Amino acid sequence: MLGRARAGRARSMATTEEKDMALATEAHEISDIAFGFMGSKALFAALEFGCFNHLSDGPLTAEQLAEKSGLHADRALTLLTALAGLGLVAVEDGEFSNSPAAEAFLVNGAKYDFSDYLTRQVAQQMYPLMDQIEDALADTLDDEATGSYADWFSDPAQARLYSESQHKGSLGPARQLSRKLDLSSARRMLDVGGGTGAFSITFCRDNPALHSVIVDFPNVAAVGREYVARAGLSERIAYDDADATRGAWPGDQDVVLMSYLLSGVPAEMHEDLFRQAFRALKPGGRLLVHDFVVRADRTGPGLTALWQLQHTAFTPHARSLDDGWLAETLTRIGFRVEEVRPMIPELTMLAEAVKPR
Repeated sequence: MLGRARAGRARSMATTEEKDMALATEAHEISDIAFGFMGSKALFAALEFGCFNHLSDGPLTAEQLAEKSGLHADRALTLLTALAGLGLVAVEDGEFSNSPAAEAFLVNGAKYDFSDYLTRQVAQQMYPLMDQIEDALADTLDDEATGSYADWFSDPAQARLYSESQHKGSLGPARQLSRKLDLSSARRMLDVGGGTGAFSITFCRDNPALHSVIVDFPNVAAVGREYVARAGLSERIAYDDADATRGAWPGDQDVVLMSYLLSGVPAEMHEDLFRQAFRALKPGGRLLVHDFVVRADRTGPGLTALWQLQHTAFTPHARSLDDGWLAETLTRIGFRVEEVRPMIPELTMLAEAVKPR
């Protein structure tokens, strides 16, 4: 009963920002969904030709942008009109300029720029994988299909492309999480499936006494060590080159972090991963689970649900995680669940749980 009560409290924390689910009532709403791929490709094309970078210098006409980007002038006008329709650029008196979001997130060198993540990982790797979604849902993927991160990351080039683009995509959430956590007393952290170390680097920079071990595939670890070295943290962040779902983890940890791990592995592994974390933590140690998690009533968030569907195309036996299942499972394994709450608005949630003393 106590476990259910705790899980209920955790669920309530994750639903404080819920909105009523708006059901589609008009044909154009269906069209918006069906033609959504066109908007994606418009964004990817604009990034490919550096449109937002050029517009960051000031408003341009279509002809001026064409000259700077190498686009045909007529095609530049077509693309800019599409971007204006999407709200990514503004237009006034025939001149186009970046929207606030484009200026903040899509211009190379901007503080919160994640354009590399969009152009390299999402456009080049994730987008094509959606072509196999029907076979993944029917569980009929052939032997040539991409079926796991282990398969994908066995190719050094694919591992580097994914890892380098993911690094920028993870830095923002890492900064956000670091600001909200008090890790000042933590000395040892295990970053499970931690990739290039965006979270470990950020946490260690903000907490000078913290040391981290990142467990990830060898080809990913090779890239990650480069980022760690550039951050000047090689003496405090080490790699264990291994599949994090296999073998025992080092113990005596103050923190175990799983960011984007559960959505990328088969559902039958989840409880074992939680048990591994429980064994690895000191009494009083903290488990942090950050992932694509929907509400238990299955009303969304919508973008989170789409990301879960995308992972199904790539990891067919992945689970559609919800906050209720997550809290209940962690409680059953022995954790004290403190909260499950939104992390990246309308996209990810963070579960915080403690191993009792």
